[in-house]
Amino acid sequence: MDQGGGAQESRREGTAHPVADGAADDAPDADASGEWTQKPGEVAWGEHPDGYWYPEHDSAIDLLAALRTYEAAHGDMRRRTSAGMDMNMTDLDALRHVIAHERHEEPLTPLGLARLLRISGASSSKLLDRLTASGHLQRVPNPDDRRSSVVVATDHGHTQVRERLDGLHARMQEAAEQVPEEVRGEVAAFLRRIAAVLDAESTSDAPLPSVERSSPAPAPRRR
Repeated sequence: MDQGGGAQESRREGTAHPVADGAADDAPDADASGEWTQKPGEVAWGEHPDGYWYPEHDSAIDLLAALRTYEAAHGDMRRRTSAGMDMNMTDLDALRHVIAHERHEEPLTPLGLARLLRISGASSSKLLDRLTASGHLQRVPNPDDRRSSVVVATDHGHTQVRERLDGLHARMQEAAEQVPEEVRGEVAAFLRRIAAVLDAESTSDAPLPSVERSSPAPAPRRR
């Protein structure tokens, strides 16, 4: 992560860790150059080869590191897919939600789509206009309430998603099937707990503490 032009880097064991100007004075065992030093047998402060800032390295941290690797790969895949389909990632998510609801025979209204995407009704309307114009989605009368409409994917939208994602999903299922069946429930429970932690963090209203800055000294008066 970019820490600004004044950042220094330590490269012990091939891993770069940015050190902001002045941070070397506060970090344990940092020499005058800002490079981390370590006593024999001592765990490095804040270091993990995958970038997690935890004081020790154990199998639980390995799980989080593997999860971070997955998150990075998943984000890269979504960016490549959306670029290949000439749409942004929110549009791709909208198409994915609509198709998933169709498969479960649960009609999705424009308002329901906006809630899934966590965007406003106005933003959802613009999104639907874009994907309607591109031939991926269309609005049709709601079979349960003719006064409203539901969003469905066009044949073009279904075809593009199948071409881009069906093979990927099959390979992901093959990887999941390699997990021993007796521990799959534990793995799934772990991932849901992580999702709950992230959801709680994203909805937290607690403000971040502000940084206290000293007021600049008044300029001397000219005589």
